[in-house]
Amino acid sequence: MRYFQSLAAIVLTLLVLWVPLSAQAASSSVIGRAADDSELVGKDFSGQSLAGAEFSNANLEKANFSEADLQGAVFSGSTMTNTNLHGANFTYGIAYLVDFTGADLSDAVLIEAIMLRSRFDNTNITGADFTDAVLDKVQVQKLCARANGINSKTGVDTRESLGCR
Repeated sequence: MRYFQSLAAIVLTLLVLWVPLSAQAASSSVIGRAADDSELVGKDFSGQSLAGAEFSNANLEKANFSEADLQGAVFSGSTMTNTNLHGANFTYGIAYLVDFTGADLSDAVLIEAIMLRSRFDNTNITGADFTDAVLDKVQVQKLCARANGINSKTGVDTRESLGCR
């Protein structure tokens, strides 16, 4: 069953990325296209409701998304190095080509998130819940090498949510 869910998520991602959207569909809140990209570096989004927000090619280095509601949010081609996502809810979110190097994803909820072609080098994932998330196999192997803890909101073990052996 998990195989079919993962396959469906990959097909959906490919459709979203390669099928052009109408102008009306693209009118949702696009936050990441600031005139001066440096406006987003270190920005405090903590505790905010950003469900469905879109960040495209944004420099979100050292931004604070702790405890933010990011359900269904989209991060595409963005830099999120050293970003704080502690306790954030990224359920059903998409992070395509995102650099999470040094980010804090501890206690984050990433259920059914699609995080393809993203990097997680030196990322804190203690207590993160990746249940049914879609990640590149190489990244999952790297994450499993340091996965530990239990998510305080869902009660799910990080290693189990990643499918670590």
